[in-house]
Amino acid sequence: MKVSFEGVGEQVLSFGKAEGVKKGSLVKIGANASVSACSAGNKVTGVCINADGDFAEVQTAGYVELGYTGTAPALGYANLVAADANAVKADSTGREYLVIKVDTAAARVGFII
Repeated sequence: MKVSFEGVGEQVLSFGKAEGVKKGSLVKIGANASVSACSAGNKVTGVCINADGDFAEVQTAGYVELGYTGTAPALGYANLVAADANAVKADSTGREYLVIKVDTAAARVGFII
């Protein structure tokens, strides 16, 4: 049996998208009802799971696995911010997420948005 958290409490919303938002991008709210790609230090709204034309499907709740930079996030509740548009980093100014998996060899973290 395999341990899996995928699909638990998942929520996906459709937004307009700014240039540069693509599948896998960490996003933040941009203009009204739209998202833009995160930059270093931004609080993360969600992860783009599909970008087609002018729209982005964004996972705003549920389990995600992403790359991280810097010090490995702690298991349990940890504050995270965007390191760039593709990875997170531990930072006391970030939002608090439930971190349930840290793979230091691959520099990946699994957490509940």
